[in-house]
Amino acid sequence: MHFASDNAGPAHPAVLEALTKANEGHAAPYGADPLTEEVIARVRDIFEAPQAAVYLVATGTAANALALASFCQPWQTVFGSDVSHIHEDECAAPEFYSGGAKLTLVPSVDGKMPLDKLEAAITGEETRGVHGVQRGPISITQATEKGTLYSLDDIAGISALAKAHGLPVHMDGARFTNALVGLGCTPAEMTWRAGVDALSFGGTKNGLMGVEAVVLFDPDKAWEFELRRKRGAHLFSKSRYLSAQMAAYLQEDRWLDMAQRANAAAARLASALQARDDCELAYPVQANILFARMPRHVHQRLHDAGAQYYLWDGTLDGPGDEMVTARLVADWTADDARIDTFVQTMG
Repeated sequence: MHFASDNAGPAHPAVLEALTKANEGHAAPYGADPLTEEVIARVRDIFEAPQAAVYLVATGTAANALALASFCQPWQTVFGSDVSHIHEDECAAPEFYSGGAKLTLVPSVDGKMPLDKLEAAITGEETRGVHGVQRGPISITQATEKGTLYSLDDIAGISALAKAHGLPVHMDGARFTNALVGLGCTPAEMTWRAGVDALSFGGTKNGLMGVEAVVLFDPDKAWEFELRRKRGAHLFSKSRYLSAQMAAYLQEDRWLDMAQRANAAAARLASALQARDDCELAYPVQANILFARMPRHVHQRLHDAGAQYYLWDGTLDGPGDEMVTARLVADWTADDARIDTFVQTMG
């Protein structure tokens, strides 16, 4: 009954097989190997972006921080949600890699930045001349940390606002594929066609051992990104091992299949919880994450039985009837049996 995080899920067996195959013989380092070239071509094809610059790094934090730094001067600010990963979970890496740029936090609703709140944040800067930070990139998370999705119209609206102020748009896509299958659109429609300039294309949360792609739809930023990646110690010598993972991920639509499994599992769990009188969902369930409020005694029963997930606003200690929120995340291996056992254990 593991619903703690999709980060905790295993790598797909095909990924491990690809790594073993990539380990045969010798290959040029630093991304000059044929497998890396194959992956770059495949990503460009998937995104219908033949001129895009594509780079692989090992972590989502590196992808976000390096991408944002390539579009942000030290005296600028990045506009992002108050629950964004770049704010809550990256230990000031975006500030560090950009040389000191700050974050301006936009109040969120269901994990998303409302357009009017974002506009107020943007217009609130560049009002103090040389004494204040200047406007920089807008970063949106798709899917959000609350498991909700920006619609294509939402993304286009944010991008239009950004362009009106001459600002680039970055998408933190740690769960990009979960969002993609949730919306039923194409990668191009959810990115550059909607006005996105740079994407952190996640894989680690969706069945990879550890690799993320940075896709720059503005190739003019390619050389700067390469320099920042090297200076930031994220240029892998044996890059074929990153590429092998991504190649296996993108073969036979494996990336889409794993996300569909995770989303379907989350939807099944959400439906079962909604049917209970003692449970309520905090946010719409649109990807593979859900937040459920349940009595503490239910949490105690689940944890005693070995269920693994995070409590979001309380502990296991206290009155049994007090409502406590759980964050439940389905990874690509979640199946009906795991969900049924979880629900049955609730009593």
